[in-house]
Amino acid sequence: MKKHNFSAGPCVLPQEVLKKASEAVINFNGLDLSLIEISHRSKDFIEVMENARSLAIELLGLEGKGYKALFLQGGASLEFLMVAYNLLEKKAAYLNTGTWSSKALKEAKFLGEVAEVASSKDANFNYIPKGYTIPEDADYFHCTSNNTIFGTQIKDFPQTAVPLVCDMSSDIFSRQLDFSKFDLIYAGAQKNMGPAGTTLVVVKEEVLGKVSRAIPSMLDYKVHLDKDSMFNTPPVFAVYVSMLTLQWLKDLGGIAAIEKINNEKASLVYNEIDRNPLFKGFAAREDRSSMNATFNLVDEAHKDAFDALWKGAGINGLNGHRSVGGYRASMYNALSVESAKVLVETMQELEKKVG
Repeated sequence: MKKHNFSAGPCVLPQEVLKKASEAVINFNGLDLSLIEISHRSKDFIEVMENARSLAIELLGLEGKGYKALFLQGGASLEFLMVAYNLLEKKAAYLNTGTWSSKALKEAKFLGEVAEVASSKDANFNYIPKGYTIPEDADYFHCTSNNTIFGTQIKDFPQTAVPLVCDMSSDIFSRQLDFSKFDLIYAGAQKNMGPAGTTLVVVKEEVLGKVSRAIPSMLDYKVHLDKDSMFNTPPVFAVYVSMLTLQWLKDLGGIAAIEKINNEKASLVYNEIDRNPLFKGFAAREDRSSMNATFNLVDEAHKDAFDALWKGAGINGLNGHRSVGGYRASMYNALSVESAKVLVETMQELEKKVG
């Protein structure tokens, strides 16, 4: 039986994508060669890369708006540095909502002044700060749309006169937004799009080329754009699976269609957290993530019983991050509504068992 995979990343992927990817590893495009054997300069893989890049732009509604997509390496962690290398001339503004935004802020400090406009560290990042001011002289404003560890999500992005940069690693392609508000978006594939090994960067070309520093080639977005995301050997398998996942999403009806499904899953789980007296949510209600539901037992004495129930129900990856404890149900795009229902039933079973 296939497990109900609530892992925070690497993420659950559609079964049809896994099937096609496994077939391609054996024999790709009828070449009698594996996808991971062929040249990345071959016509067959160049087509994969171009399809993946164009699908990303299409699904985000950014066609003809001056944006280009890149599939790079190094994860979002390298993007923390690349963003600053390419955009930070004197000062940048950062919203600190969790572990990853804290790390992004730290990397930017190597290259210039960083203003932390607000932070929710005072409450272990269980809410999204509001009412902050973004300095008008900042080179850009950086935020993290969804905080995987703490289960919070920005619902309303600020209006700002400076370029808007967003780490969307754990909720990209999951909900409808006006993506043209953002000048640069980056996302590690392993949270909602594909396997670990590649990172999607979507950048508005006009924001580049404005810093005075020399940028090392591998860290220069313009170099990668000029080479159509093929400056160096790309992560072939990760890009291919990301392409398949993006095509799956398009065939499903795009972001509008998946958002409805994601909202249904989130409602099921959060309604049970709020209803069931044995559980309590971690994140502030108005800032709850539709991707990562974080919750704890009211009484830790029930931990062994609950752990046995969810593992027995074929659930995987439910343990919370050590920063929060408790549990984390990651409900990425490919997680089924049925899996969310199984989790809810398991929570209800615990209530019957100890009630």
